[in-house]
Amino acid sequence: MRECLGIDKLTFGIHLLGLATPLPRADFFRYQVATPGSESWGVVVTGGGRFTAQPRKPYPPQGHPRDHNFTWEGGRVLGAFQVVYLADGSGEFESKATGRIPVGSGDALMLFPGTWHRYRPLSTQGWTELWVEIGGPLMERLISDSVFSKDEPVVTVSRRLELEERLNSIHSSMSEEPAGDAPEVAVHALGILSLLHHSRHEQGRPKSIVGAVEQAKRIMEESGSRPLRMPALARSLGVAYSYFRREFRKRTGISPRQYLLRIRMQRVQRMLGSSNASLKQVADRLGFSSAFHLSSSFKAQFGLAPSQWRRRKLER
Repeated sequence: MRECLGIDKLTFGIHLLGLATPLPRADFFRYQVATPGSESWGVVVTGGGRFTAQPRKPYPPQGHPRDHNFTWEGGRVLGAFQVVYLADGSGEFESKATGRIPVGSGDALMLFPGTWHRYRPLSTQGWTELWVEIGGPLMERLISDSVFSKDEPVVTVSRRLELEERLNSIHSSMSEEPAGDAPEVAVHALGILSLLHHSRHEQGRPKSIVGAVEQAKRIMEESGSRPLRMPALARSLGVAYSYFRREFRKRTGISPRQYLLRIRMQRVQRMLGSSNASLKQVADRLGFSSAFHLSSSFKAQFGLAPSQWRRRKLER
């Protein structure tokens, strides 16, 4: 068991759902081994903590086990599922699926095992984070069945007070010696997962998905060489990515990524057919990583290398 103490006996509580729960008032973290029989409840809590990042102070905090420590420069890959809830403040989050996106008060970051990520508060503002690490057979099944997807790791929580209450209950239990009752902790962990699922469902029900798709198409057509990441685009429109992707394909016949690629390839055709720019110049201007990347994407789209297409265009 690994812990950093900084939580004292609590003198007050809040009442929610008929329960009085003590509130941690200081930074702390703790890691613990699942007790025998705890997996019978489907989920086990193997870690948790609270940390307030002060403005202009180093982040992230140090002292965690080596497989949990990280730096902004290198990021991190965890072997477990974590929920990091931002109680206040703002900053940024990045993963392969989302790219770098802003996050803030009321957002929950879902960190998936085996998935690279990094996050940090704004240095001028700081934030308060409450986190919990959840494992067990049910958690594994929820991920494998895509109930929670690494393509949508950030969710804006719709019932913030209840989520904070459950996190505080888990933290209070973890601060006890010995650690609190496993079934009670499991119930709160299940409640957190249920709240995240509910919030994602609410977030994924826009007033008009037709309007969201049309707005996304306009953004893609006006993006120029600026890179776009589809999960971040869907989130900016207030739509869950899985729902957005399905409805976009239903209305256009192709996925959002394919639609964006088609727009970019049409721009390549226009440049090749109306100028003497080299392939490298075209790649640089339109935001491709290299002339080779542009050439392979073009050939996959049209069945011809850019030089062949340009030659045929000139001959005609």
